[in-house]
Amino acid sequence: MAKDVEAGGRGEYGGKDYSDPPPEPLVDAEELTKWSLYRAAIAEFVATMLFLYVTVATVIGYKHQSDPAVNPTDAACSGVGILGIAWAFGGMIFILVYCTAGISASSLLLQSLTCTGCVPAGGHINPAVTFGLFLARKISLVRALLYMIAQCLGAICGVGLVKGFQSAYYVRYGGGANELSDGYSKGTGLAAEIIGTFVLVYTVFSATDPKRNARDSHVPVLAPLPIGFAVFMVHLATIPITGTGINPARSFGAAVIYNKDKAWDDQWMFWVGPFVGAAVAAAYHQYILRASGAKALGSSSSI
Repeated sequence: MAKDVEAGGRGEYGGKDYSDPPPEPLVDAEELTKWSLYRAAIAEFVATMLFLYVTVATVIGYKHQSDPAVNPTDAACSGVGILGIAWAFGGMIFILVYCTAGISASSLLLQSLTCTGCVPAGGHINPAVTFGLFLARKISLVRALLYMIAQCLGAICGVGLVKGFQSAYYVRYGGGANELSDGYSKGTGLAAEIIGTFVLVYTVFSATDPKRNARDSHVPVLAPLPIGFAVFMVHLATIPITGTGINPARSFGAAVIYNKDKAWDDQWMFWVGPFVGAAVAAAYHQYILRASGAKALGSSSSI
């Protein structure tokens, strides 16, 4: 287990010890006997359901308000616009990460992290984030799989609520489903999903880095904010291309309820892209920024 000591001095921050949490076991069957695992899965389910309900309802509402057939005189200026949709997604992630982070902390994480609200412990709301943290050995395979199942089920239920409440408009305005926009190639759509998810997962790792948490006491408190902003900024960039997935559960839940050919034909890029982006972000943070491989070999000091 890597341990660094930040030395204090003139013009430097005060010295604080911190220890990187030990890697979670690849498969921890004992977790299946613990209530904390199922409590965490329930939290992931509820958070993802709320996330999809609010965000997809925002998308449907905007498309209805800006429909020329409904508002012929001022359709272009009606509704929240792309900026408002991006805020809905980013704002909900900020709220839900703040509310649910820490609920699913494993015993090793609780012993190792000074911040009980760090995102590796919970508040993922996204299979790509869960996958990236699994690759970095922040969570076990058992926990990762259960989280992903809970997230996908929560997404389906959240979009189902939107369809139930807005049945008159749901299908007419595309059901909030992610699809590749006209004029863009599949390669462009895939690249947009990879880069967008890289930005998100990279932000998650940076915002919950135990070294930064030990050095700057305000970082754990603010962790949900940069994560929400990352989602917001990525949506501004990629809504015109793919509607912005960067969350396989969000794309899958909308496709299941909407259930149209175009949404299913493009579904693969909303899984492959986020998982590739998450894997690259995990490797970049762990092996380049944190130099975990060098620490393990004892060939490099901490950065």
